[in-house]
Amino acid sequence: MAPRPTNIAVRGRRKGGAVGDVLWTPPADVRERSRIGNYLRWLREHRGLDFADYDELWRWSVTDLDAFWRSVWDHFEVVAHTPPTATLTALGMPGTRWFPGATLNYAENVLRMPGLADDDPVVIAHGQTRPPVTLTAAELRERVRRVAAGLRRLGVVAGDRVAAYAPNIPETYVLMLATASLGAVFSSCAPEFGTRSVTDRWRQIEPKVLVAVDGYRYGDRSVDRRGEVAAIRAALPTLAYTVGISYLDPAGPPPEGAIGWDDLAAATDEPASFAPVPFDHPLYVLYSSGTTGLPKPIVHGHGGILLEHLKMLALHHDLGPSDRFFWFTTTGWMMWNFLVSGPAVGAAIVLFDGNPGHPDLAVLWRLAARTGTTYLGTSAPFLLACRKAGLVPREVADLSALRGVGSTGAPLPAEGFRWVYENVGDDLQLQSLSGGTDVCTGFVGGVPLLPVHAGEITCRALGARVEARSADGTPVVGELGELVITAPMPSMPVGFWNDPDGRRYREAYFETYPGVWRHGDWITINERGGCVITGRSDATLNRGGVRLGTAEFYSVVEGLDEVVDSVVVHLEDDEGGAGELLLFVVLADGLALDDGLRARICRELRTALSPRHVPDEIHQVRAVPRTLSAKKLEVPVKKILTGVPVHRAAATGALANPESLAAFAAFAQRRA
Repeated sequence: MAPRPTNIAVRGRRKGGAVGDVLWTPPADVRERSRIGNYLRWLREHRGLDFADYDELWRWSVTDLDAFWRSVWDHFEVVAHTPPTATLTALGMPGTRWFPGATLNYAENVLRMPGLADDDPVVIAHGQTRPPVTLTAAELRERVRRVAAGLRRLGVVAGDRVAAYAPNIPETYVLMLATASLGAVFSSCAPEFGTRSVTDRWRQIEPKVLVAVDGYRYGDRSVDRRGEVAAIRAALPTLAYTVGISYLDPAGPPPEGAIGWDDLAAATDEPASFAPVPFDHPLYVLYSSGTTGLPKPIVHGHGGILLEHLKMLALHHDLGPSDRFFWFTTTGWMMWNFLVSGPAVGAAIVLFDGNPGHPDLAVLWRLAARTGTTYLGTSAPFLLACRKAGLVPREVADLSALRGVGSTGAPLPAEGFRWVYENVGDDLQLQSLSGGTDVCTGFVGGVPLLPVHAGEITCRALGARVEARSADGTPVVGELGELVITAPMPSMPVGFWNDPDGRRYREAYFETYPGVWRHGDWITINERGGCVITGRSDATLNRGGVRLGTAEFYSVVEGLDEVVDSVVVHLEDDEGGAGELLLFVVLADGLALDDGLRARICRELRTALSPRHVPDEIHQVRAVPRTLSAKKLEVPVKKILTGVPVHRAAATGALANPESLAAFAAFAQRRA
């Protein structure tokens, strides 16, 4: 791969303000200063391919899958033990096999850390439980070598499962890489997950080794998890070993019958080695949210994750040596897995464990300044909370190094875009993206070659043939439709764990449109390729035969100063009528919902959206139920309101605030 230009900051300019207006434009020399520009030159020199613009490049990438994905492999010089005999076996889904015959190892490719010297920082970890920790490239390799040797001493071999009940700290990252280096399979749950949520996940994969912390600090509160660890151990009969990390109490002993992390990572002369595994060998198991049933154990492979993350991190996020990449996430969200692939493209990663609102909402922005972060990723709800609080990050932190901001987890409305450009920085690139645990990436997002439009996701990602489908399955442009993927991607799951005939996997994605991946979101794709996600299709508001996405609804309601949060559900009428549209709002401290505010909310919705968006009833609640990754639980709320008991409607251990469900259950009882 040709060296990246030293000046990697992709600067632009801001203009406009209305929905769809341009807020940032790429600089004239973007092709000379970006990694995707370097890739375009490589395609011209090594493949004889020349593309006039991003749209042309994208269309080639989703049409000639063989040539595109082989170019990613070759351009990034993937380290393989045996070469592939082909790029892919067939175009049909499911069942596509990628790079048959190849053997490689994800950890080996990550630890190559191209462009970084041994003494360059590569892991910069901050949190609220202990002092900061920085690992150089050499130190990271050494820790992975030692922990891999420790796992071998415990008898871990290729295919065994290693589970981590641990937060976003260096030990968790080292453990994942060490596990992968052996060809064993990694799985993590953040320690804020309750016992039931953890065991629902790990009973399915039957881990051999558990690595767990004793607790953590969240803001100024200490959270002891020793009781949960004991319950998890008791519920997993396949465990042969438990390893304790004394995180909350550094002087504390490991759990009874367990060994300490220092013993696992003890000094050894055993050399580093990487098991050569097939391209689709399981790397780690991620899980669906599990809010409405047993979490789906989604198996991702070494090669698919490696190629997808090389593509996204380098070509779309423009990350490389001299970058510091920080995405606020926990180990229970796929964005952690995305973040920690950063060193594979030469970027250092910033880890944070703690409360992002303590002591105030400026903590992440101050940390970005302190660590020299060049790309900061977070969630749309966090950005909107900062906006609501009147925070001006550039006034509380020196963000001069920041050239990119990423947003995911929920749609970011136009006012969120404008807030970033007015309060964070007017020359950075804001990338709103959407994807999922299912593919461990974003399949719509941003790219340095294209401008940023207010309220829009910039483009469909390279290699992701995303379309919008109408109710009858016809592709549509400029209209709301089901988000589908019509060509295979290497990072689509290898399968679900313990699903030998693939039935659960097919039912999850391919039942609605045979041979086409249905993701479960509503999307509108405009003529220039920009995208707007308007919520989950299973939470759609369907009034009078018109489908209404929830994202635009929340944008209006939560734009009011009085409203902190909201959730809307549509209860269909069995008789075929319009049904009921119910809105629940969380108000600012000290405020109570009255007829005047109800009328104002209705007026705003009618004016900004349509009369169909006006709710039949508006009620005040103390909190909107959310997952641990901050997603609203629209479907479980709807189930509760239709009489489904709380314990059947939602797995409370997977919620950030399970107590919030009680208000909806009480409301349902009053209406019964």
